[in-house]
Amino acid sequence: MTAPALDPQPLYSRTLWLSTLVFGWCFAIWTLYAFAGVNWQAQWQLSATELGILLASPMLSGALLRLPAGLLAQRFGAKQVWLFAILFQSPPLWFLAYAQSYSDYLLLGLWLGIAGVSFTLGSILAIVPVAESQRGIALGIFGTGNAGAIASLLLFSYAEHWSLTTIFQWLSGINVLVAAVFWWFLPEPPPPATFSQTMLSDAQSKPTRDQADVTIAQVDGEQVSRQIWRESRLWRFALYYYFVFGCFLALMLWLPHYYMTAYKLPSDQAFAFTLFFVTTSSLVRSLGGWLSARVGSRTVNWSVLWLCLICLFFLSYPPSDLVISGIHQQVSLHVEIGLWLFTLLIFVIGIAQGLGRASVYSLLYHYYPQQFAVASGFVSAAGALGGFTLPILFGLAQDLAGIYSACFMLLYGVTAICMMLMFWANRREQFQRELARARADNFLLEDD
Repeated sequence: MTAPALDPQPLYSRTLWLSTLVFGWCFAIWTLYAFAGVNWQAQWQLSATELGILLASPMLSGALLRLPAGLLAQRFGAKQVWLFAILFQSPPLWFLAYAQSYSDYLLLGLWLGIAGVSFTLGSILAIVPVAESQRGIALGIFGTGNAGAIASLLLFSYAEHWSLTTIFQWLSGINVLVAAVFWWFLPEPPPPATFSQTMLSDAQSKPTRDQADVTIAQVDGEQVSRQIWRESRLWRFALYYYFVFGCFLALMLWLPHYYMTAYKLPSDQAFAFTLFFVTTSSLVRSLGGWLSARVGSRTVNWSVLWLCLICLFFLSYPPSDLVISGIHQQVSLHVEIGLWLFTLLIFVIGIAQGLGRASVYSLLYHYYPQQFAVASGFVSAAGALGGFTLPILFGLAQDLAGIYSACFMLLYGVTAICMMLMFWANRREQFQRELARARADNFLLEDD
């Protein structure tokens, strides 16, 4: 039976842009808690480790909920599941206005983490009305919703005369209005089964080379992906997204603290520099899908990793005083990464990660069109898990080493490990592919 065709609309479709705006709002809510944590650190004199745990609490629940959200969306529809998630954000925002202790904020942060599922649900809706040939670009446009963090940064940079209680109460009410606008104005998407069949039809219409990369099984009259969890490719995508998105989240949360402690900047300037990082990294994401189509996603991925590794090498170097025994006298040298060079290196990392986030999702849709909801939930959960683990590790590294740049030393090691694991996994996959081809051509015959 032929799947009913969806009427493909151009990239200015209402579904794509409304999904992007709502995702931006949810991302702002998700990160708002972390930026407020800078004020709480000053109030309670938190250690770097305690601050890392506080910042990471919404990231943990956001990571754990993404895969279930993708499964629920595939069964009940992304619009219905996303509406529930948006409404469920309002209570913790309201209760944050009355929280009194560190544990209260941790628990409410875990609750507020439900906002983190917005990317998984929104990416499913964003590509519904778009022609198959444009869905990679559509995912890049949708990903610019990361810029929603800009609203959170601006709120805490320029609203000093407002109390946190007032901010959280107002946002709780506005969140309900956002849910109503979302439900009323977002066009009704096709049933989950219809959408899945349509994406599968698109995948089958691709050239034979692409079809070889998609394993399909017939189950109860429906064609679905098989053995998705045992594919090393999906785990490799998850590992790569752990770096490009998890590192982006961790840096976004940690940079205000870093600027205020390492460079002794006031909070408004620290937020302004962080705003520059978040803005450039988020907006360039729409370029990542186009660049992947032009030069290839694999080229983009490895270029991103190498570029970040080089920048992190310089960022890891702590301020040092060197004394060199010269011919006639001792020569003293002071080596330090200045504020503007630091900001330039962070800017380059942000640009590279923005391109990488779009690239990995273009690949993800290419290989898993009929199970995009599940694959997207798994990969985005890995990215959000990076946003949870890295801030805590940053705090531990700073407290144990007593060096502000210890967080970048740690990140340099994480990047190197990710690159080695991805290289070995890719080589193993290529070997298995060549082995299967040799057996199919009767070059390698197994004994009966």
